[in-house]
Amino acid sequence: MRAPHGASITCLVLIKVMASPAPYRPVFFRSDTRETMMIKSFLAALALFAATVNPALAASDDCTADERVALSAYRALTEDHLSGVLAAERALAATADAQSADWARIKPALASLARDVTTEAAVWYAMPDGHYYTVDGDLSKESLKDRAYFPALLADKSVEGTLVISKSTGHRSIIVAAPVVRDGKVVAAIGVSIRARLLAAMVAEKTHMPDNLIFYALDADGRTAIHKDPERMFEFPSDMGAPSLGAAVNTILKAPSGSVSYEFRGQKRTALFETSGVLGWHFVLAREDR
Repeated sequence: MRAPHGASITCLVLIKVMASPAPYRPVFFRSDTRETMMIKSFLAALALFAATVNPALAASDDCTADERVALSAYRALTEDHLSGVLAAERALAATADAQSADWARIKPALASLARDVTTEAAVWYAMPDGHYYTVDGDLSKESLKDRAYFPALLADKSVEGTLVISKSTGHRSIIVAAPVVRDGKVVAAIGVSIRARLLAAMVAEKTHMPDNLIFYALDADGRTAIHKDPERMFEFPSDMGAPSLGAAVNTILKAPSGSVSYEFRGQKRTALFETSGVLGWHFVLAREDR
């Protein structure tokens, strides 16, 4: 897609984002206000950058912005999707059906949630001893007791953004889960295993980034959570043998935001990055230098 004269690539990315259908909104949770605020933030960032670069452009119809605005848009879309899922889980956790610790009572509501979350691999309901049920398979033969995130749920803490290989589906998944509390005690947990591949595909579809822009996100350990190239997901870029890439990853993990340059498979790249305060992920937007 070619940019019209006077319009930047980032302008086109943001126009596509704002013209696309609204991100996933669970039927249990409405956040029209948050959606409006996110779009207004994009517009404010565009105006601010345009005024900084050339004050005359602020009053014109030309949309000019740098790739950092596109990076913020990509990060916000990802955060908004996962936070929407968590909000839906918390709303369900407050219901009598969820607090009953009875799978038969809560299953219909979770089945509805599963239909709404287009990126899900599994929607599950776990008991404090680790056994759990899924919408597709009812009682699982597996246990969540050995999952690193499970103690947090038992301690009445939500989980958002943990990477796992799903026990029920085998997919590379991102865990979003909320505890269910009754009379001050955790009696269950509601979780959604988001397919990393589908989340990345959603971002790609809504942003329509040009071919020479590569988006990805690293978790706190430096593992790739989502990537424009699905084959790169759940890998550690620092282990790929390119010294400049390893150095770039170290910088990305240590600094809250900034820019780095590195080579990957003989191709020079310049990347912008920023850390998500919501997920603890490090979002990166890289440009292949040609």
